[in-house]
Amino acid sequence: MKGTLYIVSTPIGNLEDITLRALRILKEVDLIAAEDTRHSLKLLTHYGISKPLISYWGEKEKVKAEVVLQRLAAGQAVALISDAGTPGISDPGSVVIRRALEEGIEVVPVPGPSACIAALTLSGFPTEEFVFSGFLPAKPAHRKKVLKDLALEKRTLVLYESPHRILESLADMADIFGSRRAAVVKEITKIYEEVVRGTVAEVYARLLEMKIVGEYVLVIEGRREEEGALREEDALREVASLMRKGLGRKEAVSRVAGQYGLSRKELYDRSLEEG
Repeated sequence: MKGTLYIVSTPIGNLEDITLRALRILKEVDLIAAEDTRHSLKLLTHYGISKPLISYWGEKEKVKAEVVLQRLAAGQAVALISDAGTPGISDPGSVVIRRALEEGIEVVPVPGPSACIAALTLSGFPTEEFVFSGFLPAKPAHRKKVLKDLALEKRTLVLYESPHRILESLADMADIFGSRRAAVVKEITKIYEEVVRGTVAEVYARLLEMKIVGEYVLVIEGRREEEGALREEDALREVASLMRKGLGRKEAVSRVAGQYGLSRKELYDRSLEEG
């Protein structure tokens, strides 16, 4: 009989943020597959849990997934944990989970802390619908392209960012999102937890004066209807300006649509209507 793989959520900062069920499962399983065993030992030692550990960090995940599968195939129960939060959510773990499902192994979630949800509820922005986009790309050009696409979203946006790129990302957001409001949560659930609120530009200015440490969760309000209309009007004026300078309509629209994150076809049709 095959074993069971448990996807166990662990604290994102405060060690008290763990469920009774998670603690029970960690004590009962035959093996704990951890993103980083050194990091997870702090949690396990705190709760007096002593179990065999295996690391599946980074490039090791594909190889170690097979080791975990062998243990599961032998009938053992395995708990999958990441350094913080839920495995597979902007963290390693998805490879192990996918392989287990492919092999017909029972996979059981043990839900718990989530930085995304905690920051979203703390933001004060609409929570009925939201878009979680994980970490932004490291390369500036790619990051700006992603942000321009996200700028069209009417739903609340939730993003993660590292201390190494938080200022660069906020600077790009200030250019692309304009006067939208944001809430940036630093060190969530930890001793120095702090929330910075205001427009994206205001939040960026505040962070320039702060010590940049720890992980950040950025929550940004979705596009307002009036914002979309103003954005399109600005784009149409720029298309007209480029055409007056001798650029063809198609080329002008192509250039401006990319800058404003708008549909080329819709902008082209609107420019024809404008004459």
